[in-house]
Amino acid sequence: MSRRQVPRPDVPGGWGLGDDDTGCTVLHVDMDAFYASVELLRRPDLVGTPVVVGGGERGVVLSATYEARRFGVHAAMPMSRARRLCPTATVLAPHHEDYARVSAGVMEVFRSVTPVVEPLSLDEAFLDVSGAVRRLGSPARIGQVLRDRVADEQGITCSVGVASTKFVAKLASGAAKPDGLLVVPHARTVPFLHSLPVGALWGVGERTEEALARLGLRTVADVAHTPVATLVRGLGEATGRHLHALAWGRDERRVVAVVPERSIGSEETFSRDVDDPRLVHRELLRLAERTAARARARGVAGRTVVLKVRFADFTTITRSRTLRERTDVTREIHATARDLFDALGLDRARLRLVGVRLEGLAESATSPRQLVLGERTHGWREADSAVDRAGARFGAGSVRPATLLHRP
Repeated sequence: MSRRQVPRPDVPGGWGLGDDDTGCTVLHVDMDAFYASVELLRRPDLVGTPVVVGGGERGVVLSATYEARRFGVHAAMPMSRARRLCPTATVLAPHHEDYARVSAGVMEVFRSVTPVVEPLSLDEAFLDVSGAVRRLGSPARIGQVLRDRVADEQGITCSVGVASTKFVAKLASGAAKPDGLLVVPHARTVPFLHSLPVGALWGVGERTEEALARLGLRTVADVAHTPVATLVRGLGEATGRHLHALAWGRDERRVVAVVPERSIGSEETFSRDVDDPRLVHRELLRLAERTAARARARGVAGRTVVLKVRFADFTTITRSRTLRERTDVTREIHATARDLFDALGLDRARLRLVGVRLEGLAESATSPRQLVLGERTHGWREADSAVDRAGARFGAGSVRPATLLHRP
């Protein structure tokens, strides 16, 4: 089966297999109304009708078919408002195990085409297909193959953006929705971007958009033709330069191959229940050190730090925080885990177990690292590397944080 292509004459970019996709080896693939589409596999009788996936009356919308979206329903909207906007919609309870299963199948399709796959969530991912062109054809052809296989093997549709950078590829997939493919040739990247509103720029939220509006900037073209110095004065050094670069299609981020292994972590069951926060902080440092060392040994870094706490009555909770960049640094992992623990506000609660886990793994050699203004050339990452070398020569634990030298 060949998926249809959706021409977009309102978008100054290409949209078919005939366009010049030379150098456009970055693909962004996004499932269409993912949760709702998976639910329709259970309920084919509802295809073509407004369907909303979500919780009870006090819950929020998780997904909605495009028939429901025409009434203004969208994800994260309160269910009560969704029902008012579209009273004829069928509301379905979510089945998260089905979403995970279909997502795994979709990602397997991606990895059969290229090993350089960077999932962003269950239903979208970036792909670098530069190594697959000789074997499978042009990037646009590969995008078409992916759409066919996802539809045939998983029964759902997806939209594909093909471009020379991650930023433009993601915009292209959004413009192609639903069930479309859009190529933005490298030579037409700037006209494509300059037709968009400023809100399309990566990193522009509500406050930044308001700040741009105060400067009289409504479109990406406006931003592009504004002096960098003006943007820096109005938005700050980092944001001003970042948006100016994006407005001209400059995006240095590479697609990072995320390791299929889901996580690396460590946990400790106390010999007796513990209620002293100082002891918990100390144990979190030990677990962070162990987790970070394992990550470095495998050559990976993670973006999400997860804290696990089990109480004396065996009740278990987890808390997580996603960092701006992936890390394998003990100090960063420990600081995040400690903040997560302190945010729980436990008042001498008796704990049986704590754990620290690192998720969203990718090869550390290919993970980009943003330099921080004023950051020293050598710091904690280099210190960890020195500890690893000492451990390899003199044995694990030969160099440790002073806090961990004596166990109480």
